Amino acid sequence: MSDPVTREDLIDVLESMVSGQLRALRLLRAGRPGEHRERVPRGKKPNTSIVQDVLTAAGAPLHINEIILRAKRDHGAPLNRESIVSALTKKVLDKRVFCRTGKNEFWLLAAGKR
Repeated sequence: MSDPVTREDLIDVLESMVSGQLRALRLLRAGRPGEHRERVPRGKKPNTSIVQDVLTAAGAPLHINEIILRAKRDHGAPLNRESIVSALTKKVLDKRVFCRTGKNEFWLLAAGKR
């Protein structure tokens, strides 16, 4: 059985909704609709593309710790461990680009499993 919704819960939800709406209205007034998110700078490579480059250069499967280290060293790209593992796992499950060769170890699908 779930806990009953309290008055405070409802106020929190309403406050969050109104806050988002107010932010959107202020952006519209300033003539900047759609600027509610940070935009990725032009020319910035997606993190999964950086991982693909790292694995291609390595020529072998790598543990996520090594991928992150090489991405920072070779590409100046600080990768967030949880985010990149999540992104890679989704691609592994979709059988796109990457495969898993061990616990937190990834390789390129086109290169085949080792």
